[in-house]
Amino acid sequence: MTEKFIIIGSGPAAWTCALYAARANLNPLVYEGAISEENRLKGTLPLGQLNSTTDVENFPGFPKGIHGPDLMEAMREQALRFKTRVLTQDVVKVDLSRRPFVVKDSAGDTVSAQALVIATGASANYLGLESEERFKNHGVSACAVCDGALPRFRNLPVVVVGGGDSAAEESIHLTKFASTVYVVHRRDHLRASKIMVDRLLAIPNVKPVWNSVVEEVLGDPKSGVTGVRVKNLLTGDPTTLAANGMFVAIGHTPNTAFLEGQLKLDAKGFIVLKDPLRTLTSIEGVFAAGDVADPTYKQAITAAAMGCKAALDAERWLAEKNIH
Repeated sequence: MTEKFIIIGSGPAAWTCALYAARANLNPLVYEGAISEENRLKGTLPLGQLNSTTDVENFPGFPKGIHGPDLMEAMREQALRFKTRVLTQDVVKVDLSRRPFVVKDSAGDTVSAQALVIATGASANYLGLESEERFKNHGVSACAVCDGALPRFRNLPVVVVGGGDSAAEESIHLTKFASTVYVVHRRDHLRASKIMVDRLLAIPNVKPVWNSVVEEVLGDPKSGVTGVRVKNLLTGDPTTLAANGMFVAIGHTPNTAFLEGQLKLDAKGFIVLKDPLRTLTSIEGVFAAGDVADPTYKQAITAAAMGCKAALDAERWLAEKNIH
């Protein structure tokens, strides 16, 4: 079976792309990703990163803000209104060496595509500690909104690792549930925007741990995480923070592994665009949109804009190739 237009992803870029493509009668098919424990742990469940965010205050059109899941559900619903078709499966492999392109999904099915848009976003980074891996889903998380309200964290101390806007947002969310939120950062100030830093540090139960890195996550199989050992980078002294959880907020990596190097990527794995003002990739007929191709801005609004551009670029390319 050959599809004219396939979109891989389910964040703002994917749904905006689907909306524009559907309204242009391109009959798009969206692979939104599978609902699985593996995807939950990686932060790659359908509807993207915004689905695990609380208040979104900087998306135009919502002067009072909107909850991330509500925004994403609305985007999906709007795309479906114009007859976008959706498969709740992961794309596990693509073959971009032949035309039409070949897409294989997690159900074992194979579909061909005349035009392909990659909008798979990015996944949370972890510290890479063996102890961190051991306690994932047992006190170690990369999503405070997903897990912060769980009973194991309520009215108990937790640790957040990171210094950017994501770390500040995660920490602020956790202050609603945890007794103390230790914010561990390797510098003596946060990299987050000033408004986020001021908001965070004004909360009484936030305790910054400056100039420090996590050495080990402590715990046992029965209790899960019971503490975090950190090292002060100036003195070398270790300190153990009693905590029932550790939330890692140190950035994201583009979800491009399934491409197996068939598209040109930069050193960090982001898809390289042939023209920064367009969405064309190194392979004709393959387009990219959103965080997977944006190492600079990584915002919902820029992802949505790129989704629009990808649909228009693909529509024009299909017309030029006389593909109907």
